[in-house]
Order: sequence, then structure tokens, then C-alpha cells
Amino acid sequence: MNVLIVHESLFGNTHEIASAIAEGLREGRAPDAGDVRLVHVADAPTVIGDDVDLLLVGGPTHAFSMTRPQTRQDAATKGAAAPRDGIREWIDVVTPRTDLPVVTFDTRIHVKMLPGSAASAAAKALRHRGFDRAERGETFWVQGTSGPLEAGELDRAREWGTTLATRVSHGVG
Repeated sequence: MNVLIVHESLFGNTHEIASAIAEGLREGRAPDAGDVRLVHVADAPTVIGDDVDLLLVGGPTHAFSMTRPQTRQDAATKGAAAPRDGIREWIDVVTPRTDLPVVTFDTRIHVKMLPGSAASAAAKALRHRGFDRAERGETFWVQGTSGPLEAGELDRAREWGTTLATRVSHGVG
């Protein structure tokens, strides 16, 4: 079974999490179980091939949701490598597959009672776009706008990837 992980990362934290999830997926599956591909949103396909059995979509939470042009521009003033488009814009153009399981994830500042999540917003946008099986996955915590990741988050992401591998191998996506 093949997994595609599409992610957006401005300061590198979400990329680190996506890579750890990919490692966990690879570790949790049989060697001949298929491919796990990790792509930045700028390189993500707008048509998801029929060979993809699970799609993961992740990005940073900015202003309580997925990034927007203004929040990416603000991040760039703080040293981020901000792409022109993020997962919000990619979701707007990707061709939906109603049967494809999709799980979202995000990174965000660990502040008590702070509302909003890129993972929740992405899952909702993907369902609205026609990915009927999109669901919100995990949030991974960063210490501040530019990071670093909180202690233990890479291990938690790897473990979550292993859990997802088990779901995929049992065909539940």
C-alpha cells in the first residue's frame, strides 16, 4: 500500500514531523508493503494517482487555521522560508478522490486554550473539496512561532506513523 504525505513547512518544524511520520510508516510496515512518499506542497501532485492508498496532509497552524498569503508573508519577516502557496491553496486545486482515506496533521504552539487547528481546517476543506474520507489526525507541538519542536514530539510522530501503518495494512486507511 502506497502512502503520500503532502506537507507545508515554514520554519522546518512541520517538515521534521512529516519526516518522522514517514519513518514510522516505513518501520511499521512489511518491507514489500509499498512506498511512502514525502513531498512539499510546492511539489505535490494535483491529481492523486490510483496507486495511493492513504494521503496525509500536514501544515503549521497560523492565525488559528491553515496558513494564508498574509500569515506566510508575516512568517517570512521572521525568517521563514515561506512558499507562495500552502496546503490551503493546494486543497483548492487538487482533484478529489471520494474513496481515498485522508488524515491531516499540524504543528502549533502549545498554549493552553488556544483555539484553531490547521489539521481541523484542512480536514474540513478536503471533505468540502470531495475527499469524503478526510479526517483530522494529530497535532504536534512547537515551543514558539519558529520552534523548536517540544521534547518528544518527533518520537510521538514516529509512533503515530507506526500506528497509521497498522491501519493501512489492515485496509482501514
